[in-house]
Order: sequence, then structure tokens, then C-alpha cells
Amino acid sequence: MMPSPDTFPVPLIHINETNSTNNYLQSLCSEQKVEELTVVVADFQTSGRGQRGNSWESAPGKNLLFSTVIFPEFLEARRQFLISQIISLAIKEELDTYTTDISIKWPNDIVVNGKKVCGILTEMSTEEDAIRYVVVGIGINANTTDFPEEIRATATSLALELGHPVCRAAVINGVMCAFEEYYGRYRETLDMSLLKELYNQKLVNAEREVKVLAPGGDYTGISHGINDAGELIVELPDGSIREINSGEVSVRGIYGYV
Repeated sequence: MMPSPDTFPVPLIHINETNSTNNYLQSLCSEQKVEELTVVVADFQTSGRGQRGNSWESAPGKNLLFSTVIFPEFLEARRQFLISQIISLAIKEELDTYTTDISIKWPNDIVVNGKKVCGILTEMSTEEDAIRYVVVGIGINANTTDFPEEIRATATSLALELGHPVCRAAVINGVMCAFEEYYGRYRETLDMSLLKELYNQKLVNAEREVKVLAPGGDYTGISHGINDAGELIVELPDGSIREINSGEVSVRGIYGYV
């Protein structure tokens, strides 16, 4: 069951099948036929995608596949990752109502018991160095009970963790209600200063040794959470501090996915 537009907190478009909810929403933005925070949710995607060009596949009617859009004329293009951090907080808050083992892997993966349960992909359109819109795609493993062997060790679903299916309509409704609130806080300061403490409390990487995969060479350090700019603060073995942007590097745990 999917949510009803009559009771949903923001404008909602529900479609049975599309190549990608991000693509669908971007086409509406190009035609200027959509309001901010409009959600497009699909039962099935034929060409879903994740970070770094990876495909994102889901059986029809099992999981939550949806996208939302903002028009942040105030946001620098290099800071678009802040939007995915904000929605990761909203997802974490909603999934906390199902289990206490949910956390965030910087910058925006949602994990439960060390396995990924949700992915987020932000894509933007710019014009003369200004952002026209940012579309945020969210895939939440809700009711899948079997994963391909190659990701079985690092992926899970709410149904697997809880031992029973979840109501997809309730999950997406809760996520968007929380996102409205957190996005409003962000708009007050245009940084993470009002959300930083909450985010760091939920960060699985906090005060743990991490491996930073950077273009100039990999290195390790201790993560100390994010700063007001949403950058991850990493202390290197020599005591120096690096503040890293998610658009520049990837972070992995020393002993596995987190």
C-alpha cells in the first residue's frame, strides 16, 4: 500500500513504473510543473541508480523508491551534499520508530546492525553557476527478504531486521514530515549548525578509525563527526586535522562497511 495524496504532508505523485523517479521528477522540473518538496514515488524502476553510477535494483512493490525536489537558490553547488545529509537525518528519525539499531554512515547511508538499509542520490541542475533545483532520490529496503550474493553481507531490509513486513506508506509519510522540519532548520542558518549535534549523535563513524579514499592517496584517521559545513573532521595519526567534503572522498570503516 502506498500513501494517499489527500493525507500526505507534501504534494505526491504515485506511479506504478518508471525508469527512475529522479528522471521523472527532473523532467517535471524542466517543464516547471512541480512545487518544492513534491514527491514522486514508484512501485518499480527499470533503471534505478545509486552513487558513482552504480545500478540500484528492486523487485516490484517491495521497497520504497521515491524522489523529492528543492529549489535552493541560496545553496552553493559544492554544498549540495548537505541536502542528502539532512534527509538522512529524517530517514533515521522515522526508522528509529521501528528499531533502535539505525545509524548514519557519513555522509548519508543509513545502516542497521552494520548493514546498509537505505541509499540516497542527489542530482542537481545548474545555470550560470546557480542551482536551479536539487532532486534527491531515496531507496529504502523495506520488504525485500533476499539479496544477491554479492551484496548479502552488506545489505539488509526492515523486514529482515524486524521479522515482518512494514507499511511503506507509513514509512514515507514519516520521512517527509521529518524532512520538512529539518529542512526548515537548515533554512534558518544555511548550514548544519542547528542539526550538527543531532547528526553527530546518530553517526556510526563518530570517534572511530576510518579509511579515507581520496584522489591523492588513501589515509586513515579518527573521525570526530561533522562541522557546521557538514564536512567530516578526521584526526590523522600525527595529530593534524582534515575537514573533508563528501564530494571529494569516500570513507570506509577499517574492518568492514562501517
